[in-house]
Amino acid sequence: MNYEFRKATPIDAPHIWTILQHAILRRKADGSNQWQDGYPNPEIIQQDIEKGIGYVLTDGETIVGYSAVLINDEPEYDNLQGKWLTTGDFVVFHRVAIAEGYTGQNLSKKIIDFIAAFALENNIRSLKADTNHDNFAMMNIFEKAGFVFCGIVHFRGSPRRAYEKVL
Repeated sequence: MNYEFRKATPIDAPHIWTILQHAILRRKADGSNQWQDGYPNPEIIQQDIEKGIGYVLTDGETIVGYSAVLINDEPEYDNLQGKWLTTGDFVVFHRVAIAEGYTGQNLSKKIIDFIAAFALENNIRSLKADTNHDNFAMMNIFEKAGFVFCGIVHFRGSPRRAYEKVL
């Protein structure tokens, strides 16, 4: 496999939306409430791409995963009910999703590895992320990748489990 992690372009948007639609259905099938409220949606993807924060994982020419990647840009993290491991610069990632037919291949971990490399290239030693309290698949990925549960944040009125990994 020849994986690459690159900034998403406008022509990637329909592929990204297809990946997210399948992920939304997987969350529902797993019994999770995450992503069952109309978010994410095509407008969010468009905004990610316009802001330069949307990234795709590719296998050759095929888009197999997606994530938004931001530096120091998550205001809700200032309201953590708990304690972060660090207080300096951080890279945060949202909307991690893997294409149908590519799940179960540790590609979420591969995305996190690429994000960690991106952080280190920017002299940042902290990764932060969050997930719904009932997204057991993502919690398991965080734990396997060495993230530490730090507390609770709220998005769109829902509590979310917040994690950090020091690089």
